[in-house]
Amino acid sequence: MVNIKELDPGASPLAYFGSELRRLRTGAELTLDQLGRAVFLTGSQIGQFENAVLMPKLEHLERLDAALNADGALLRLWPLISRSALPKWFQKQANLEQRATEIYTFNPQLVHGLLQTERYARAVLGAMHSNDLDTRVVARLERQKILKRDEPPVLWAVLSEAVLYQEIGGKEVMREQLARLLSFRANDLVNVQILPFSAGMHAGLLGAFTVLRFADTPDVAYQEGYDGGVATVDGAKVRDRALRYDHLQAAALSIEESAELIARVMKERYGEGPEVA
Repeated sequence: MVNIKELDPGASPLAYFGSELRRLRTGAELTLDQLGRAVFLTGSQIGQFENAVLMPKLEHLERLDAALNADGALLRLWPLISRSALPKWFQKQANLEQRATEIYTFNPQLVHGLLQTERYARAVLGAMHSNDLDTRVVARLERQKILKRDEPPVLWAVLSEAVLYQEIGGKEVMREQLARLLSFRANDLVNVQILPFSAGMHAGLLGAFTVLRFADTPDVAYQEGYDGGVATVDGAKVRDRALRYDHLQAAALSIEESAELIARVMKERYGEGPEVA
């Protein structure tokens, strides 16, 4: 039996969802168990949703929305709910990605989150602990939807060659991930360049960073640390990161040369892969 507690709908997206779900359920004069049976869940799970102690999946929202005749009211909460599963320090970055018209990112160790496959993301996020792993993977994949919207941002990603060799999740996972990188050749708005080992000293030795540009607000530079991230609109700092990025792009292989290297590493290190057209 789930204890019913009063929630502050403004406390979090999950609390708002729980409050709305309870309002719709009681309005439909359904018990927790009755609604649970209608959507192939238990009454206890419904109660945990309403008390904001259990994160729903997208499929849950779809079934709940239909069962309660909510006309999309619950489904429209999904982007907010899924982003709330991100670490609090990263939520600002995810919100910036949502608004950006151009994203320039450098990653020396891992494929950028916007380009990761589900299995690669699962391996990365589960490396140290598996708490709420499904929820965190869903949240990461939800971020990627900005690349498929009607007016997606332009994304430039410079990855160190080391990213191709750092085996995350096993050979099959890496083969799938590198194939995913190659698939972006068909997308003019997503550009992947590899910074080769031969570049030697380069402008990104201080670590991963991102520069985001917007239609009507100042550019933002974002630097991710071990357990947090810092975003700044300070003009001097943004210009420094932008200049560093220009140097990284100049030192990196061209998009086509990068694709050839990705395909070669995929074949030689992880098994057969597609030919570069």
